[in-house]
Amino acid sequence: QVQLVESGGGLVQPGGSLTLSCVASGNIFSIDDVGWHRQAPGKQRELVARISKSDGSFYADSVKGRFTISKDNAANAVYLQMNNLSPEDTAVYYCVADVVMVGVSGLYNLRPWGQGIQVTVSS
Repeated sequence: QVQLVESGGGLVQPGGSLTLSCVASGNIFSIDDVGWHRQAPGKQRELVARISKSDGSFYADSVKGRFTISKDNAANAVYLQMNNLSPEDTAVYYCVADVVMVGVSGLYNLRPWGQGIQVTVSS
């Protein structure tokens, strides 16, 4: 199996910064797109940013210019640098990856999600 583990969340004041990390582990053959989503209380989960295997990136309008997604292929890690945070960014953040896994009988496509990590922006 493949697991994604997020870290780096916490409490930060408005205008502050945080960097979230998502590390994949398991019998990984390759990783394609990786996305960060978030879900605020009472709201639907939304895509925040995504990075492709070829390093193309996408950002939601609400975070453009403030968030940056990047990756370290050797470490199977994806990062989300979040700057100028506001209370509206308060949510549980999840990473999700399109993974090709090495199985007993060959290669399999998986789309695991991390367990989520809380980001709270408050004074």
